[in-house]
Amino acid sequence: MHTVRKNLTTLSFLAPALIGIAVFFLYPLGSAVYFSFTKFDLLSVPQWVGLDNYRQMADDPFLLQAVRNTLWMVVVFVPARIIGALGLSMLLAQLRRGAGFFRTVFYLPSLIPPVAATIAFVYLLKPGTGPVDHFLEKIGISGPLWFNSPTWAKPALVLLGLWAVGDLLVIFLAAVLGVPESLYEAASLDGANAWHRFRSITLPSIRPVILFAAVTGVIYTLQYFDQAAVAGSIASGQATVGAGISQSFGYPEGSTFTYPLWLYTVGFRYNALGYANALAIVLFVVALAVTVILMRRARAFSGEEA
Repeated sequence: MHTVRKNLTTLSFLAPALIGIAVFFLYPLGSAVYFSFTKFDLLSVPQWVGLDNYRQMADDPFLLQAVRNTLWMVVVFVPARIIGALGLSMLLAQLRRGAGFFRTVFYLPSLIPPVAATIAFVYLLKPGTGPVDHFLEKIGISGPLWFNSPTWAKPALVLLGLWAVGDLLVIFLAAVLGVPESLYEAASLDGANAWHRFRSITLPSIRPVILFAAVTGVIYTLQYFDQAAVAGSIASGQATVGAGISQSFGYPEGSTFTYPLWLYTVGFRYNALGYANALAIVLFVVALAVTVILMRRARAFSGEEA
């Protein structure tokens, strides 16, 4: 009887969290899985079509383009942010005066809403008339077309991510400052230079933080939507139409057309919500698989080091 009462007490404390998980995660996930096997447009009763939505992906040229762009962002965007945040944290950790001021300066951009930050960045990098191109002209460099160029649009989005790297910076800075100073002193006495201390002490000590940044970065980039949508719309000079759906998603020439943009377009422009749910399930499975792979590789790497 005492055990039953104890279990009920435990469940009562867990009830708010369990209800939240069931209502806001399990039920939507289950609904998405079901609707992914149907033809559904919100106006009529869903019709069961089996695996037709998943088979349709193989013949979807827009999906292939969106997957290529999203993979590019994962491969370039995530490491760039990690390296940028780690490099800045190492510099800030060495400062003896003004450290608080520079931490604030680097962190503030991450507080700006993504839409506002993207709009500002598009105008800063506006070809010919933007402040960045004016500065480059003064030092004898002809600036690229940035968000108006298929070649430079994605790198410009990476620059935007690096500008707003402050959220990741504070995490890396806390990890770097948490490394015991005695380890560095012992390594210096053994004749280790700065690179050896960084490779043999700093990196192993902050490996869990790097793993956290990699996992969250991949999940975030697989869902990359706001900045790509706003940058394409503003750079093309076309406003959104209909229910907030821009005709210029992916501008220029589909270079910023990410997987979430295509999912959103399928669901809310074409009302093919069954196919959109199938795309969402595939995205969920890929994100889960990447997370598991990264976790396992990190665990195996830690075992080898041990």
